[in-house]
Amino acid sequence: MGVVRTVGVEEELLVVDPGGRPVPLGPAALEVAARRGEGETVAEHDRADRADTDHSADDSADDSADEDEDEAGGADPRGQLVPELKAQQLEFGTRVCEALDDVGADLRHWRGRADAAARAVGARVAALASSPVRVEPVATPGERYAEMTETFGLTAVEQLTCGCHVHVSVADEEEGVAVLNRIRVWLPVLTALTANSPFWLGRDTGYASFRSQAWNRWPSSGPNELFADAADYRRLIAALMATQTIVDTGMVYFDARLSERWPTVEVRIADVALHAQDTVTLAGLVRGLVETAAREWRAGAPAPAVRSEVLRTASWRAGRSGLGGDLVHPATGRPAPAAEVVTALLELVRPALAAAGDERRVADGVAAVLSRGTGADRQRRVHRETGDLAAVVRAAVEATQG
Repeated sequence: MGVVRTVGVEEELLVVDPGGRPVPLGPAALEVAARRGEGETVAEHDRADRADTDHSADDSADDSADEDEDEAGGADPRGQLVPELKAQQLEFGTRVCEALDDVGADLRHWRGRADAAARAVGARVAALASSPVRVEPVATPGERYAEMTETFGLTAVEQLTCGCHVHVSVADEEEGVAVLNRIRVWLPVLTALTANSPFWLGRDTGYASFRSQAWNRWPSSGPNELFADAADYRRLIAALMATQTIVDTGMVYFDARLSERWPTVEVRIADVALHAQDTVTLAGLVRGLVETAAREWRAGAPAPAVRSEVLRTASWRAGRSGLGGDLVHPATGRPAPAAEVVTALLELVRPALAAAGDERRVADGVAAVLSRGTGADRQRRVHRETGDLAAVVRAAVEATQG
């Protein structure tokens, strides 16, 4: 892993027309990106998905880990644009990065390239975790997405949400599982910090992150219990697959999981952030959490014995109020003002941030979010000023590009 754990980020974006309505032009934009050498077509991505599924079925977890051990950790090391479940979406992954400056540069680059590809087909991209305006989601072509739609019905049909996934490198699966056991209590705080989906089907939901509500309709989503070790984690994955309910291991939608493709812990609980700098702050916090948890594990400190039912409640609370109300404090299990809980998270990871050279940048980023609010707060401000949900989308298009 080197001196500093590597980090990579995946962001999902909405594809919208100039008026602010999501449009199913993601596949067409990807064709443009593929011709420019900046992404995969839908067909190429579908073939890769099926190849990955075949590989995971044929090979053991140990073999997979051996093959991946030369990778540094993070999202795709090349960076690229790829399809998502709905044709009104695009996704990209940054390179594997050591410095948060590089994460920020990649986020700006790929947001710009996604927007350029969308412009080429008459659209734009917006970093919104749900669509403020009414929309009829259109499934992206492909065998895997078709199987998901057939299997999960309305849950899959309505699932037009955009998240942000942060990968942080770990030495091996044992360290990765030890990290999962220790970061789980803090993950709801990340939902509150990144909340960016207050609107759904043309109305204000009353939630700061309604994406978190929609996402938890998947049967394999949410928090999980503590694992005894890496073998225990793998037994759970095998038990999920044995139910023949989820389509493949890519549908293990835990709030945080071991990546099947990279030697990383992948934290999946966040909304896509409206501002790229907030994604950088998220990446720094996640890396700090992973490093802090690994240090605690090596020191023999036990993982917090908090039930998954409590964590699910804490996540609901975070999605409901974002930073505008109380959060469940991981140290006490009691409600506390959001700013107090966020500050506790920052203090927990501060030594790890300092060791990585991230302390000032992440602290300033957290302070900025606490001061100006989340993407959900920004969306609601625009709506109050204009009374127009399409204007919310148009404002998000501009904010997405910085």
